Amino acid sequence: MESLTANEAKTHFGDMLLKAQKSPIQINKNGKPVAVVVSMDDYMAIEALKLRLLRARVIQATADTANQETVDGESFFDELESGQYDKS
Repeated sequence: MESLTANEAKTHFGDMLLKAQKSPIQINKNGKPVAVVVSMDDYMAIEALKLRLLRARVIQATADTANQETVDGESFFDELESGQYDKS
């Protein structure tokens, strides 16, 4: 992955946007990575993967709790977020 300083990203913003269409660009500030610029297609693919993971977790949680009584919604989402229902 190509890296730019925050100043380089600011100075060469248009070029950075063009490069981000081909591969992610890491932005560093004070020598530390602070952001990654990705194309809209890559971003949408990441969001789709997150949604598929959430759906899989809901399906697994539903199967795991099918024989149990209703649970508190907040607890259920805390368990989902923690990965308790992820398949091993």
